[in-house]
Amino acid sequence: MKGSMEKTNSKRTICSWKKILVIASSFFAIMFFSFLFLFYGPWDGFRNFWITSAMTTMNHRYLATWFYSDETIHRVLSSNKIIEVDEISDPSAIKFRKYTTTIYRNKYEKEILLKDAEDDLYKVIPIKGSSYQGFLVAVYDPSKVSIATTKYLGVRGESILTVSEREKALIAMNAGGFYDPDWNSNGALPHGTVISNGQIVSDFQDANMGGGFIGFTKENKLVLGKMSSEEALNMGYRDAIEFGPFLIVNGKRSFIKGNGGWGIAPRSAIGQRKDGIVLLLVINGRIPSSIGADMVDLCDIMENYGAYNAANLDGGSSTELVIKNKIINTPVAGGKNGLRDMSTFWIIKE
Repeated sequence: MKGSMEKTNSKRTICSWKKILVIASSFFAIMFFSFLFLFYGPWDGFRNFWITSAMTTMNHRYLATWFYSDETIHRVLSSNKIIEVDEISDPSAIKFRKYTTTIYRNKYEKEILLKDAEDDLYKVIPIKGSSYQGFLVAVYDPSKVSIATTKYLGVRGESILTVSEREKALIAMNAGGFYDPDWNSNGALPHGTVISNGQIVSDFQDANMGGGFIGFTKENKLVLGKMSSEEALNMGYRDAIEFGPFLIVNGKRSFIKGNGGWGIAPRSAIGQRKDGIVLLLVINGRIPSSIGADMVDLCDIMENYGAYNAANLDGGSSTELVIKNKIINTPVAGGKNGLRDMSTFWIIKE
């Protein structure tokens, strides 16, 4: 009797293991064929997203090159690109004004113009789309916006919290990109020319940099333009970096083919309305609650909130927003508090 029961239990154990093996095999088969369908199937949406997102990062391009040929990558990038407006911002179009109206053209204008209090310098507006969430900061006095840099330019970068505290900044956000050889940079060398308080403080030219000048003149007007460092000084920039692409120039939106070629990722952008109000935008990415945004999303957001000029800033792991020395967004660099050391920052002082 005992032997019979042991045989029965043994058969049940074998059957159980067989069921587990069948379920596991089915699961892995489904996953494998799903992988093949997504990466190599007839629908190119996922393939475009994967390649453009990977190729616009500095240290994760292998995620594209592992799975796709150079020809495929080139074809995808060619079908997803942004063509910027070939103009320089016209500063005369920016007319500073104060509002007393209680009638607004749309919900976006109401969110911008309806202050929390009459003397507020800024307002934080939550932003949400189908694949992203983030924050838009409306800064009502553009004279308060300037560029800060790491104290150790050419040596190493610094955390945004360190810079914010040292500068006694009310708001701090990442600005331009930086030289990142072998994806192991310490944020020491900002890309292109950096102008602070009307002086060139750094001028490192990298052939792969791209972009143009993004900065404020001495009249506190955001000007976007592709020019030399000398031309930038003659333009009257007081604080500027070089980056891009430009999203909106003189009220004209850049032409975007596909997703713009920059993929979907954490994003940062800066803009200015015709009334002078500055818009600082950060979009979370690479987290379950927010995959990220593409160039179309950035243009849509900036256009909705009335930007007359707007430009993309360094994004990805560099996307960081600090208000009153508190991290507001969800950085994904992986360092302390998700932050990385960087070289340039937009700051707003009281």
